[in-house]
Amino acid sequence: MNTFEIKEDFLLNGRPFKILSGAIHYFRVAPTDWYHSLYNLKALGFNTVETYVPWNLHEPRKGEYHFDGILDLEKFLLTAQELGLYAIVRPSPYICAEWEFGGFPAWLLNESTRIRSNEVVYSNHVADYYDVLMKKIVPHQLSNGGNILMVQIENEYGSYGEDKDYLRSIHNLMCERGITVPFFTSDGPWRATLRAGSMIDEDILVTGNFGSKAKENFDSMQKFFDEHDKKWPLMCMEFWDGWFNRWKEPIIQRDPHELAEAVREVLDQGSINLYMFHGGTNFGFMNGCSARGVIDLPQITSYDYGAPLNEQGNPTEKYYALQKMIHDNYPDIQQMAPLVKPSLEIKNIPLTNKVSLFATLDTISEPIHAKYPKTMEELGQNTGYLLYRTTIEKDAEEERLRIIDGRDRSQLFVNQKLQATQYQTEIGDDVKVSLPQNDNQIDVLIENMGRVNYGHKLFADTQRKGIRTGVMADLHFITNWQHYCLSLENCKKVDYSKEWQPNQPSFYRYEFNLSEVRDCFIDLSKFGKGIVFVNQTNIGRFWEVGPTLSLYVPSDLLNEGTNEIVIFETEGTFQPQIQLIKEPLYKEMKEG
Repeated sequence: MNTFEIKEDFLLNGRPFKILSGAIHYFRVAPTDWYHSLYNLKALGFNTVETYVPWNLHEPRKGEYHFDGILDLEKFLLTAQELGLYAIVRPSPYICAEWEFGGFPAWLLNESTRIRSNEVVYSNHVADYYDVLMKKIVPHQLSNGGNILMVQIENEYGSYGEDKDYLRSIHNLMCERGITVPFFTSDGPWRATLRAGSMIDEDILVTGNFGSKAKENFDSMQKFFDEHDKKWPLMCMEFWDGWFNRWKEPIIQRDPHELAEAVREVLDQGSINLYMFHGGTNFGFMNGCSARGVIDLPQITSYDYGAPLNEQGNPTEKYYALQKMIHDNYPDIQQMAPLVKPSLEIKNIPLTNKVSLFATLDTISEPIHAKYPKTMEELGQNTGYLLYRTTIEKDAEEERLRIIDGRDRSQLFVNQKLQATQYQTEIGDDVKVSLPQNDNQIDVLIENMGRVNYGHKLFADTQRKGIRTGVMADLHFITNWQHYCLSLENCKKVDYSKEWQPNQPSFYRYEFNLSEVRDCFIDLSKFGKGIVFVNQTNIGRFWEVGPTLSLYVPSDLLNEGTNEIVIFETEGTFQPQIQLIKEPLYKEMKEG
């Protein structure tokens, strides 16, 4: 039986072992591409893969669990093991990861509880989830013939709280359900976060997260170890080799050769987990959001991250710079040539159907009536869009309308004509409208652009999406609303036999044939804002503000023969033809 221990060194079967790990999130990579990415990790000379586990995908509705397809954690671990890779698993209730709500399921917002605490309601939900999840993890521990070396307790908790009872409860929940491999915590490498987030007094390994200055950061960690008389190996659990990106901001770059030298500095002193090795994609509505004061800044669909493997999973200049550094400094490490996937290109795919959202609304959603507007969470909806509808009488030639306390982005229509688009801080401003009829239809389309994934706003009221207070005409709140939940997990019920009107949110359908499937990117540079479905799978959001102007399509989603692309566009912009291209497309943007 193989063994893994943490003493002054990491010991694998009694021998010192340097962990060379790379982060690949199975839920951000198409299952047919897992082998490709894991092989390229092994080919670089690395020996371990690390992954988070997203609670909100595995239990999207309370008591409803999913572990198939892209969520088949066990298959991912087995694929890694077959390639000779060990694994580090981080099944924390909270993962951050620039992921929707930091991995928490949105239904927790309906619970009267405090997340990331030892409060009983929250703890019971974690326990129920772990009852199911740990059965997927326990068989793959090294001691059970699997490849898991270590498991994480919570995640960067020292950047949120200092409740040691809570950390002990998470640890105990996992132990009670069969986790026997060593545990660890990971935090910022300075004393405040290490003290608050660690379980050092209970002899649980402390690791650090940083992206440069290895000597300085390891020295800080070592000083903390010395305070507690711990003789442990040093490990950077997240060495940030790139960074995530947000809408309206330029792509963040890092020099490949500078990165390789920074990684060498880590390896001179300890072990490493490259975050990310293959970033992948925030498919669907799973992008996270940064909190900045009163404004939340949603991240883009691509999670390319500037990683050694690009979004598609192919090696980048960073990969080859790391490959050379390892070859030159660690000649005993075996390396292989990486795998490279081809891409396809198809020009001028014609538009076959189009229909306005308002025309097909009743075929894709059933209205829910309430006197006052309800939030997404109150309606049992996690992500997507929510359309509110009512009628108002004409009291004046010009009426003053206001959306009170809404998130995140609203479009207000009178008789299906757009009057205003507002985002976060603009929501609440006056919208002056002319009411042409005695009775007028009011529609408010709200987009949930993603919940924050880090910091003090994790469980704030701002993370409840939709209209939270109401809509006012003149000085009074409007009543009697119909709610149309538009989670848009697919677009199967869209009825293209109904009419299309210009300048309205609409669905656009394109068809094409393939004799051979390959990866590609959809050029969306001439569209405004919305989401894309490829053969009924929601592949994510696009927005003309950039920095990305395309969406990645893994070959896993394409068919030999007929294929369908549906674009839901909210700004009234579309094209009679679309293009599939071989490389991602970016908007030119200036720093700052």
